[in-house]
Amino acid sequence: MKSSILRLLRETEGPLSGSLLCERLGASRVAVWKHIQRLGELGYEIEAGPRGYRLLASPDRPYPWEFPGREERIVYRDELGSTMDLARELARQGCPAFTAVVAERQTAGRGRLRRPWVSAEGGLYVTVVMRPRIPLLHSPRVNFLVALTLVALLRRDFGVEAGVKWPNDILAEGRKLCGLLSEMEAEGEEVAFVNVGLGLNVNNEPPRIRPPAVSLRQILGRELSRKEILARFLEELERESAAAPWEGIVERWKRHTVTLGKNVRVATGKEEIHGIARDIDPFGALIVEEPGGRLRTVLHGDCFL
Repeated sequence: MKSSILRLLRETEGPLSGSLLCERLGASRVAVWKHIQRLGELGYEIEAGPRGYRLLASPDRPYPWEFPGREERIVYRDELGSTMDLARELARQGCPAFTAVVAERQTAGRGRLRRPWVSAEGGLYVTVVMRPRIPLLHSPRVNFLVALTLVALLRRDFGVEAGVKWPNDILAEGRKLCGLLSEMEAEGEEVAFVNVGLGLNVNNEPPRIRPPAVSLRQILGRELSRKEILARFLEELERESAAAPWEGIVERWKRHTVTLGKNVRVATGKEEIHGIARDIDPFGALIVEEPGGRLRTVLHGDCFL
């Protein structure tokens, strides 16, 4: 009902009479009024006058009804411990592919190696449930596809020269714009689901960290609609997942990387590996050439340029 009310108000220039609104919705005046009151409580500015209702302003919050045709697959919370945790529960319960769990704030957000993830107001914090039909060994390609999809969107639609850094960051202007985290569960030799969480700095003030971070607002000098970014991203991701040859994902990823050819330090938790990042193997591992010429294959770790 909320989605229908907003659609009708947005399609109408000037006020929309209450009687016409009820007629188009097939609902009573009382029911419509209750929904409009609730929308007002959620931050929508709706003017009610003698000539009817008029939508003056909408909050930049990714409520499910803001995604027509996708409402049942958007799970929104004002506050949540972690979008990854809720997405895992939903995935195990059999939720459909491309279900997206979005939170305005996370109280227990986390990054790689379970480090705390600061979820400042104005960022986009979402975990997408994906169910690719691929073998376990190829599951890292899902994370690569998600990163590629977002980078392509940022470049094409917003003019942001974003690039991917192994294993799971998106950089712009040499600073961290987005971090990704993936979790996978299997059924036998096949992937049951891969949940990919991302924290994209949109309108928030990024924390002062090393290496430095940046937001889209800082790059572009204006605020952006998180609803619009999320809607485009989910649409692109679903299309890419259906069309992309999974065996070509790593090669595509390498065309947008800021890692290869650079001097890197990779911390694996057990050791530090120094050298030049030479390649990414078909399973997503980083190949580093050490100073003596020895090639090392690194499956996981934090990579510093």
